[in-house]
Amino acid sequence: MSPHNAKLQALPLAGIRVVEFVHMVMGPTCGLVLADLGAEVIKVEPTPEGDNTRRLTGSGAGYWMTYNRNKKSFAVDIKTQEGMAAVRKLIESADVVTENFRPGAMEKLGLGYEQIKAIKPDIIYSSMKGFLPGPYEHRTALDEVVQMMTGLAYMTGPEGRPLRAGASVNDVMGGMFSAISILAALWQRQATGEGQFVQTGLFENSAFLVGQHMMQMATTGKPAAPMPSRLSAWAIYDVFDTGDGEQVFMGVVSDSQWLSFCQAFGFEALGRDPELAKNTQRVHARARILPLVRERLAQLDKQAVMDMCEQAGLPFSPIQRPQDLFDDVHLNTSGGMAQLVLDNGDPVKVPMLPFEMNGQRFDARLNVPALGSHSEELLKEMGYGAQDIDALRGRGVVR
Repeated sequence: MSPHNAKLQALPLAGIRVVEFVHMVMGPTCGLVLADLGAEVIKVEPTPEGDNTRRLTGSGAGYWMTYNRNKKSFAVDIKTQEGMAAVRKLIESADVVTENFRPGAMEKLGLGYEQIKAIKPDIIYSSMKGFLPGPYEHRTALDEVVQMMTGLAYMTGPEGRPLRAGASVNDVMGGMFSAISILAALWQRQATGEGQFVQTGLFENSAFLVGQHMMQMATTGKPAAPMPSRLSAWAIYDVFDTGDGEQVFMGVVSDSQWLSFCQAFGFEALGRDPELAKNTQRVHARARILPLVRERLAQLDKQAVMDMCEQAGLPFSPIQRPQDLFDDVHLNTSGGMAQLVLDNGDPVKVPMLPFEMNGQRFDARLNVPALGSHSEELLKEMGYGAQDIDALRGRGVVR
């Protein structure tokens, strides 16, 4: 375990050192969870340009800033003997190694589990792949690929038009499950003294997500319909247009909420109707109820609808865009946004991990790292002298 600043000892994973060989979303998300919780996460990056995720554009332009705070960067050319020697020396001090490259890539570099275990016998080695061992294990997978394979895309879009979910749900959840398996392995190591190899798969993650639809088929005998054409479990569980051209989602998901809804929105007669007293009755009467509700809400502005929902204790939401969350009153007032700095020096806010422990949220202690931000510090810790470090820099082995 690595030495840490005393003030970090209060964090749950203080004293745990993680060395990660990762890119894109799944691997960095795993490291982010561990880093936010206090682990020292060291991102090994290739020289001279570092992780390609830094330079993604389009829909990938936000990956780097989102998933790499609270990490240190060690920039090294592992294809040189000197660079590999430094990496192997770094691993000697690690508790955990993580990677999410294609099958066989780490073994070719000499950094597979068995090779690392020879350096550090009690290492926890987390491998994040497209598929767990089986017939598909050598395929290349992406979040979108496994959404198509498991029916998640089928469930998200209209029938005949499969649609990828609007965020990297499998990559992010896959990284979270990797972090969970690492924590379990670390706990088990306390009892056994032994490390282990843990592995997660994007495909299996997506299969886990659609398990509820599989069980719907098993229990009802009918396949789940895609979300846009599904039979709702509740009579009111829809997006409604308001009189000012805006939209609000509203749900009424219990018999008591139905009475509150009817009172709040002036549907007292519906509230007294015995044919609408139970949820199942109301679901079958959607064709009767929804036109009335749509007509009533179209006469009100968005804020009025939301105020009435809040007063009645109903689930509701305005239809927002991701950028609206920068100014979300709850996230900002509750301390749910971490403060980072963009490459151009501008400050920016990003959502923290969505939980607290003893009232503590897990903020950014380190900004996303510049390439090689901690190379010198780590080399000195490993026993390299100033002249040695300058020589390695001069030959392009480290940056």
